[in-house]
Amino acid sequence: MRNKTCGELRASAISANVQLCGWVDRRRDHGGVIFIDLRDRSGTIQITVDPDQGQDLFRIAESLRNETVLQINGLVRARPDEAINTKIPTGEVEVLAKNIKILNSVTSTLPFSVSIHDEESVKEEIRLRHRYLDLRRERMNNNLRLRHSTVKAARSFLENEGFIEVETPILTRSTPEGARDYLVPSRVCGGEFFALPQSPQLFKQLLMVGGVERYYQVARCFRDEDLRADRQPEFTQLDIEMSFMEEKEIIELNERLIVNIWKKIKGIDLQTPFPRMTWQEAMDRFGTDRPDTRYGMELVNTSDLFSKSGFKVFSNAISSGGCVKCITIEDGNNLISNVRIKPGGDIFSEAQKAGAGGLAFIRVRDDKEVDTIGAIKDNLTTSQIKELLLKTQAKPGDLILFGAGPTNIVNRTLDRVRQFIAKDLKIISDKELKTQWNFLWVTDFPMFEFNSDENRLEAIHHPFCAPKPEDIGESESLWKDKLPNSNAQAYDLVLNGLEIGGGSLRIHNSELQKTVLEVIGLSKNEAEEQFGFLIDALSMGAPPHGGIAFGLDRIVMLLSNEDSIRDTIAFPKTQQARCSMAKAPANVENKQLEDLHIASTWIDPESIDRN
Repeated sequence: MRNKTCGELRASAISANVQLCGWVDRRRDHGGVIFIDLRDRSGTIQITVDPDQGQDLFRIAESLRNETVLQINGLVRARPDEAINTKIPTGEVEVLAKNIKILNSVTSTLPFSVSIHDEESVKEEIRLRHRYLDLRRERMNNNLRLRHSTVKAARSFLENEGFIEVETPILTRSTPEGARDYLVPSRVCGGEFFALPQSPQLFKQLLMVGGVERYYQVARCFRDEDLRADRQPEFTQLDIEMSFMEEKEIIELNERLIVNIWKKIKGIDLQTPFPRMTWQEAMDRFGTDRPDTRYGMELVNTSDLFSKSGFKVFSNAISSGGCVKCITIEDGNNLISNVRIKPGGDIFSEAQKAGAGGLAFIRVRDDKEVDTIGAIKDNLTTSQIKELLLKTQAKPGDLILFGAGPTNIVNRTLDRVRQFIAKDLKIISDKELKTQWNFLWVTDFPMFEFNSDENRLEAIHHPFCAPKPEDIGESESLWKDKLPNSNAQAYDLVLNGLEIGGGSLRIHNSELQKTVLEVIGLSKNEAEEQFGFLIDALSMGAPPHGGIAFGLDRIVMLLSNEDSIRDTIAFPKTQQARCSMAKAPANVENKQLEDLHIASTWIDPESIDRN
């Protein structure tokens, strides 16, 4: 239907007869001559319709609406010097139309403009409902191309390193991995269910047992969890696993992978090795295991200063096993009012959302004088004030915000407040956001954390991470006692405050794996029922192995400078986990449920309210 694409025509094509296909991006009538900007995925070209070529041709051009699908035959010619458009690659040439064929007309009212000349701001709800139109827009077209190029760069690198791509099952069994599983009822095996994989974790380990040694996969994963801008119920991982490699070797290889992607996609030479920070240091300094290191405002522990203070909010928090930490906002006296920190204020609200009762604060007036609302100042001696200012490096004009209570809540609160203030005060400008890439490896995660709701330990990453050998020793009889306080051979790659990948060395000893499952509360029967196939495999000569999984959607979001992964996915779900376009999920016929041996117990809450 065409012998050229719209975006490839240059001065070298002058005098060529071409046949093009595309959409009408816009039509301009200049009193006797009509100009059509014809668009396909490669770009746009100006089509000139001259009445000298025939009145029938001219009448067709006059009738065209935006987004009409055309086939055009014409002659490539140079634009007059005064008409050259330097803003587009095809701006030196135009096509004089000899024939226009309408392949499909637009018969409905467009819900929004698709034209590159009028890319208006459109509510996401409308964009997702008409995603097929949204994908025609230059922004989305570029994002999908960038995604493709990112996957292509990753595949090329990994294949050059000896990895092979292997697909793993989509229908598998439900196992406890943190988030809820999406379940699929079986028609053939009545009363039984498949689960959609949260990750290919067990299968990629079995591939290592199977001697594959170097595996990768662009894997679809599914988690039934609450959504946000960088989370979807179905998402894509770049999944990698390898045998006979130590942690430092895995990290080095994956650094080279990331360097390769950034070079191919952004033309940027990243410096290696990337900085590293232990989990404990990240929590101490930033209150999170995915710190944004592009700016300061680091957390400072002032518990020793306030442990015997008369300010009971602080001293009681410390005596109860908690802590007092603070962050310092440079020039905060001028930038942040009391109203914002006190109840009802936006900063106070951020602290509450993190679980805190509020924030205490001190305003630094000069090198010796501080000011605060409440009892902090009255319970600080001159020497304590001096020590506080030394610890926090606060200067006159700065604002110090305090969190007090259980350490996990204090960390979570100050991390949230720190990020909120950094955005609010534009500490990182929009320009810097697009040009600064602060990669960071976070290592040495604890193996477990305590789940107070279920009164048990649970794995921070997953229960297949290998503990550090020095933490558990060689005596199997002591593993159960030592594991709860051990660290994992685990590592996350963080970029500008977002985790883009996480991995670990895996347990390849069947007895150690059984002990870990016991520590997280699984009985021997439960462990055998849920993970028996893995334990059996590990007992049959499993090699040492490890790997990593990168969030492909999140990487593309960062590379494309988008704020949401939904703008990097062709057909994403909304924050309510719905597809607005296909109107899924939806009700099904009772016959389909009967075939699957299930029935729905759902009752519409609105019908209850009406009754």
